Amino acid sequence: MKRVVITGMGIVCPLGRGLEPVWRRLVNGRSGIGAIASFNTDLPCRVAGQVPATVWGLNAEPERTARFSHLALLAAREALDDAGWHPQEAPAREASGVSVGSGCGGLEALHDGALRLGSTNFLPRGMIHHLATELAEAFALHGPRRAVSTACSSGAHAIGDAARLVALGDAEVMLAGGAEAAVHELAMAGFAAARALSTGFNNAPQQASRPWDKDRDGFVMGEGAGMLVLESLEHARARGARIYAELAGYGMSGDGWHITAPSESGDGAFRAMQAALRSARMGAEAVTYINAHGTSTPMGDDLELSAVERLFGDAVRRLAMSSTKSATGHLLGAAGAVEAIFSVLSIRDGVAPPTLNLDTPSRESAIDRVAKVAQERPIGAVLCNSFGFGGTNASLLFRAAA
Repeated sequence: MKRVVITGMGIVCPLGRGLEPVWRRLVNGRSGIGAIASFNTDLPCRVAGQVPATVWGLNAEPERTARFSHLALLAAREALDDAGWHPQEAPAREASGVSVGSGCGGLEALHDGALRLGSTNFLPRGMIHHLATELAEAFALHGPRRAVSTACSSGAHAIGDAARLVALGDAEVMLAGGAEAAVHELAMAGFAAARALSTGFNNAPQQASRPWDKDRDGFVMGEGAGMLVLESLEHARARGARIYAELAGYGMSGDGWHITAPSESGDGAFRAMQAALRSARMGAEAVTYINAHGTSTPMGDDLELSAVERLFGDAVRRLAMSSTKSATGHLLGAAGAVEAIFSVLSIRDGVAPPTLNLDTPSRESAIDRVAKVAQERPIGAVLCNSFGFGGTNASLLFRAAA
């Protein structure tokens, strides 16, 4: 099995576009959440994490490209430029593939197509797999091509699955990540009907996403894309690529229990993290930071906290864990990819980003949840968690590249 490293990253999210500006805003405690501006709403929830309008204006082709595809293309170009990987010869192109995830796909294209039955191109624009095709064609990547849709863990699964393709030798380079553009009246109405969204902070949007806080009342919808270039260590070294970190472990689990709620035991989260550690051949004590799933839902946050305490035992006293969704909202199928990028940057800079709005924890824990202010600390290994509706769970383990 080949070792897999990250050589490029690109991001578009409610904190903006571009690796360094977004990271700087995150660690400085900025929030990208505000009142919904893209459509008029009388829904119970009127806040979201929206990609800035200036980003949407860049090279948009709305009749050709769905919103989630547009975001993915922006992030993918940045990631490939960052990696310095633009294969020109057939063998290099055939060794380079795409693995991308999304929960809702081209929701607005399907919505508009349903209203205008004469539309001829809404199906390809709306299909999640079409995004993989768009990315592969845009950047001439002719290797393995796949799309993943596992609800809120889609981006993480797309990255983990891509890493396995590289590890097994099916590709040398994979462009992998997730994209979502579900700040749309149809998605917002659906999640509002499921009583999953925050409704108590419409007049104070930046306070609405508050993981582990006693006043949390649901998640805040977000949108964006995160793309990473995964590469075999040998290939990266041979071409002199800059290496951010190693993707050392990937764990999955299923805990089917309810269409929206996780198992009350928290066993699915526990087993996904345990599997990531096992695949990396590492003990829990080696991990010093967790980028939590932490969506700000009343049940899910404390279940994840309990699963981490169970897995880490006494080692929790050395552990930092934060939820960057407090700044971006929940990007659904893109969350795992965007948060994977944050995890890698936390290793690079030795910084645990903050959990905003954590005023009064709903319960005590020995785990430092990095309330409000980022912390500088040595970070050699990170677990990045993504848990999806219906009990589909993923955990990625990143470590400093030796």
